[in-house]
Amino acid sequence: MDPVAFRRHLHAHPELSFREHDTAAFIARQLSELGIEHRTVAETGVLATLRGAGTPDTDRRAVVLRADIDALPIIEQTDFAWRSQNRGVMHACGHDVHAAVLFGVVQRLAAARESFHGTVLALFQPGEECNPGGASLVLAEKPFEGYDVRAVIGEHVEPQLEVGTLGFRAGKYMASSDELRFRIHGSGGHGALRRQLKDPVAAGAELLTRLIALNGEECVLSVGRVEAAGATNIIPDEVYMEGTLRTFDERQREIIHRRIEIIAADIDARHGVRTEVAISHGYPCVVNDELLVKRAVALAKKQQLKIEMLPLRTTAEDFGFYCREYPSIFYRLGVGPDAGRTHTSTFAPDERAIETGIGFMYSLALQILEK
Repeated sequence: MDPVAFRRHLHAHPELSFREHDTAAFIARQLSELGIEHRTVAETGVLATLRGAGTPDTDRRAVVLRADIDALPIIEQTDFAWRSQNRGVMHACGHDVHAAVLFGVVQRLAAARESFHGTVLALFQPGEECNPGGASLVLAEKPFEGYDVRAVIGEHVEPQLEVGTLGFRAGKYMASSDELRFRIHGSGGHGALRRQLKDPVAAGAELLTRLIALNGEECVLSVGRVEAAGATNIIPDEVYMEGTLRTFDERQREIIHRRIEIIAADIDARHGVRTEVAISHGYPCVVNDELLVKRAVALAKKQQLKIEMLPLRTTAEDFGFYCREYPSIFYRLGVGPDAGRTHTSTFAPDERAIETGIGFMYSLALQILEK
């Protein structure tokens, strides 16, 4: 099966995070047809192993190539023949393209084992779109233990880049992500009798204002949900809020967590309420190995590919878990502005980018193995 057909099959049969059973079975069948060794990882993922011809058992050099395979809870609104057949689920973030690129790389490696020494581990990873993140579950199984992992390589489609253009950033690149939840307990009652109240709405309003004030150049905090089930003249006993926090440095992340706790305690003391603060740790920052990025940029230039150097990105990726454990590089593959925006019902990446993605990832993997 060619990579475009592979991508279209995945697009037509999307599955949500940690439910990618049919997706994994399809990938496994394709790998079996190529005679490639593979096994299940993180329950709904697939890990393929390709050893170069003549690689001695003592050679533990390895490169990990990673693609995510889960879809989003979105009703697709396109008219492609390969549009989603699972209503309410759609590959709206390009994971089908990521998997197709990786499959294409695997095909080339399987046909050219004599061209490299060492091992390529091809990871079709589940559950990137929600906590705890499939990457954390993969690493918990220690599938790369015993290998000298020279690099973990991943990519992501980017509609803001022209088709086939590659985007890179050395060092810190994508933000960590934490989920914030606040439950403010007060004493409600008649809105006209404020002296009798311990108003959780007023406390919540101040909390929201002070949280938003924490935003800075490398800190993004947003509150997207506020529930106060009162009325024009009814103050409720409780207010609930939730939001997200993005930072680019683990120390700053800890500092902001502590400041949130201090702010909530201060508001409680002055308003006479009690606030439950729950901070759910999400993905760590994506920090690209600077030497790997330097090599990748040089390779892209040698192949006469268009490249762009990227700014910090406040979105998060569970690829950050790999960055904490191994030298890693996560770059962008341009799919053209006509693709529209990711995470929308009409997102349609240009499939011409798949060939560029395959060629570059294949060459980068072999270069890193040889060096």
